[in-house]
Amino acid sequence: MRILFLTENFPPETNAAATRVYERACYWAKWGHQVTVLTSAPNFPHGRLFDGYRNRWHQVETMDGLRVVRVKTYIAANRGTLRRSLDFVSFMVSAFAAGLFEKRPDLVCATSPQFFAAVGGWALAAVRRVPFVFELGDLWPTSIVAVGAMRDSAAIRWLERLELFLYRRAAAVVALTRAFKENLVSRGIPPDKIAVVVNGVDLWRYGPRPPDAGLAAEWGLDDKFVVGYVGTHGMAHGLRNVLDAADRLKGRGDVVFLLAGAGAERDQLIAEAGRRNLANVVFMDPQPKERMPAVWSLCDVALVHLRDTPAFAEVIPSKMFEAMGMGLPIVLALPAGEASGILAEAGAGVHVAAEDPAALADAVSGLCDDRRRLGDLAGHSLAAAPRYSRETQAAHMIAVLDAVAAGRGGEAAGIAVPAPEKP
Repeated sequence: MRILFLTENFPPETNAAATRVYERACYWAKWGHQVTVLTSAPNFPHGRLFDGYRNRWHQVETMDGLRVVRVKTYIAANRGTLRRSLDFVSFMVSAFAAGLFEKRPDLVCATSPQFFAAVGGWALAAVRRVPFVFELGDLWPTSIVAVGAMRDSAAIRWLERLELFLYRRAAAVVALTRAFKENLVSRGIPPDKIAVVVNGVDLWRYGPRPPDAGLAAEWGLDDKFVVGYVGTHGMAHGLRNVLDAADRLKGRGDVVFLLAGAGAERDQLIAEAGRRNLANVVFMDPQPKERMPAVWSLCDVALVHLRDTPAFAEVIPSKMFEAMGMGLPIVLALPAGEASGILAEAGAGVHVAAEDPAALADAVSGLCDDRRRLGDLAGHSLAAAPRYSRETQAAHMIAVLDAVAAGRGGEAAGIAVPAPEKP
């Protein structure tokens, strides 16, 4: 099958969308499918080009069997509304134009949360007269209102109408959570064409290992109980609450919060931690994807954190699956919902109320002081990881895409998770 996939983010970027699309597509290529990815020159989240890349109209590379076509965009840092919107729209236009000159695919797939990519994917599929599949990674524009990036307005209501148009026109929708599917069904989208393929972890990339001695020494983490947040430092993540929890634990010399990654709020967080003299908070520079297991190896506990807003009860952060793959206990600080249900079912960690620094500090102290419980949670976390194998999910999604290509997108919800294909 020939698949044309639109995603603005792709490796060497390391955010959730880039990782998810890349890891699944690698399996598809391994199984003999022809995958072309339309994306931008890597620049997320700082709005600065990665070394070795230029912002050209059209550049092609091969990455692990994938044909990657990078197009020119208006580059902006992951902050603000106007410039980011111009970034999104420019990718929609450039990717659409580039897709017109690609070999005719069997289908076009596009992923959100950058949902203008989905607009470009739908338009491209319509012109090329092939089916369109919408991979729903986030409920956008609901999520941007939830974090305060935009207020409810006529513009938001227009975007919601466009959102519903895309769901209706898609031959199938692949939702990352059951809650996303329930949301779409409540808004009139036929349930039979919505498949749920949750996020997950590439088990061969991640696994328990001793702390990386070089990184531990470089960042002063030897002999510390490390609570690690590894991911984007953005408006959605509410990481000021972590600083508040760290403030409560300043008297404990054995506990350190490690915040590794980049994002719109990182500079403000660093400044605030300095103002408060929080020596128990360490900000690690963003690391390349291949270094992620080494970063996780420094952690005694994985922290998964989001703001306290109802929209985030429907989200399943991908980092919790990486933590499971590493065999790490998880402290989940976000609204109760699908993610907390997964954690409870696995017995892999502790769920605390979102944006409650006292609860977060108490959970961290409790785990640090009860190493037997910590070990039990770690064992449960590692045991749960195979339930969320990226390979199994790649097989599920390719089965959905096969059905769409055969004209059976309306049956997407009923497609069972198959055994992974063999080369």
